[in-house]
Amino acid sequence: MEQLLRKLTGQRVFGEPYEKDGVTFIPVVAVRAGGGFGRSPEKGGEARGGGGGVVNRPVGMFVLKDDDVQWRPALDLNRVILGGQILAGLALVVYAVTRHAR
Repeated sequence: MEQLLRKLTGQRVFGEPYEKDGVTFIPVVAVRAGGGFGRSPEKGGEARGGGGGVVNRPVGMFVLKDDDVQWRPALDLNRVILGGQILAGLALVVYAVTRHAR
């Protein structure tokens, strides 16, 4: 549990800022964490176990130049592809239903 709590700090959401050509970039990630613990009723409650994990996903970055701050969202190509597959599947279903109705 202590390891999991150590991973859930503000540094997990905002990455290390870096600078190039007078522009500062601050990466931002979404952090999700989960875990569970339990014990076995079959062994009189003596067998115990647990687990947990943390998932980080980049969401974008802040770009600081002079007195201007801009948000640049990250492109999640996996979500774009999944969305296209869902739309293609839905189009096939609609086509099949309308063709069968004739």
